[in-house]
Amino acid sequence: MHLQKTQNMSNRSMKPESLMMSYGYKPELSEGAIKCPIFLTSTFVFKSAEEGKAFFELAYGKREQLPGEEMGLIYSRINNPDLEVLENRLRLWDQADDCAVFSSGMSAISTVLLEFLKPGDLLLFSSPTYGGTDHFINHFLPKIGVHTLGFTSEMTEDELYDTIANSGQADRLTHVHLETPANPTNSLIDIEMVRRVVDRFKTEEKVSVAVDNTYMGPLWQHPLKHGADLVMYSATKYIGGHSDLIAGAVLGSAELMVRVKTLRTFLGNMASPHTGWMLLRSLETLKIRMEAMQANAIQVANFLKDHKKVAQIKYLGLIQEGTRNYEIYKQQCSGPGAMVSFYIKGGEKEAFKFLNSLRLVKLAVSLGGTESLAEHPKSMTHAGVDEQHLENIGVTDALVRLSIGVENYEDLIWDVSQALDQVVVNDHAMAE
Repeated sequence: MHLQKTQNMSNRSMKPESLMMSYGYKPELSEGAIKCPIFLTSTFVFKSAEEGKAFFELAYGKREQLPGEEMGLIYSRINNPDLEVLENRLRLWDQADDCAVFSSGMSAISTVLLEFLKPGDLLLFSSPTYGGTDHFINHFLPKIGVHTLGFTSEMTEDELYDTIANSGQADRLTHVHLETPANPTNSLIDIEMVRRVVDRFKTEEKVSVAVDNTYMGPLWQHPLKHGADLVMYSATKYIGGHSDLIAGAVLGSAELMVRVKTLRTFLGNMASPHTGWMLLRSLETLKIRMEAMQANAIQVANFLKDHKKVAQIKYLGLIQEGTRNYEIYKQQCSGPGAMVSFYIKGGEKEAFKFLNSLRLVKLAVSLGGTESLAEHPKSMTHAGVDEQHLENIGVTDALVRLSIGVENYEDLIWDVSQALDQVVVNDHAMAE
């Protein structure tokens, strides 16, 4: 095994960013290599038949782990040194008991939904949410008999309770999927409020609450501290951070993660050893990358907020003080992040002209990479969402989403400015 279970060095408790280079890896087990090698192997040799039996008993949940016993390596669909080191290192950011890394963000989300929901159950979910998640919830889950109930960030605690109570299916409420801040509007959901509400609907088992934390990454928000049972990421984004891999992650309590990892074993949707190795590389610079992106995003948002061709801006750093959203933001988030959305004056024509005029910022979907990206949510990432639903949640023809990278902020502002200069807005739209 390549794992070490302690965070302490000479009795000092280290911060996660200090442990990203070494935690969970023993160089002496890999010829002294300073970095964890890529273990491109499908299977692992047991020292004895008894050892193989013991490993499989743990892997398949046939017995509890004995004091001091470690789960051994079996088969790369079940465990692999690169993934084990990565998972133990990644969980430090959210202070989670355990972590499972997947082949994509949607793989992580869909596995959680399939594990914690069965035919007849009710899923409560926040809206808007990422287009792929929205499609899975609203089009796939009903096919297998799962009932779904959406709610928006505008709802008060009493309104949310009444929505569930009046659904006629409150006794079937089993699982909650939250995305906060929401993609692409940056809408905020009060995790602690949702926890209080669902706990009022007592069932045989506690209602599980899972939060897609992709927009904030492991740095700016920690949902497990606010009542969530599971936190999920598209690790493609900030965790990977270089737009060169696809992965997902789920973290949470040991009890729930056993269920998540068991289903992952049988679905076979774990990340590859090479992807795990690349994510280990990325974790070493996660904090400094995300801090640089956030600093740039603050500058770009401040430029956009007063621009005459911008109708409205959605950025956490510009939420009005004294509002409910501001209270949620200060309670849950340690920073405003690097995702900036805005409504351009006009519609699709004007939005497309802006996007087509960008020179430094690249026109592409995804987010959280070192390069800045821009996209049109309604026609791109959320193209699979029903038209009327898009209008209801504020994903309109005029909405543009920016993922701010690590470039020089003055160059980013220049590019956004010159692209806006190319947009012709009629007098009526300008007056609005």
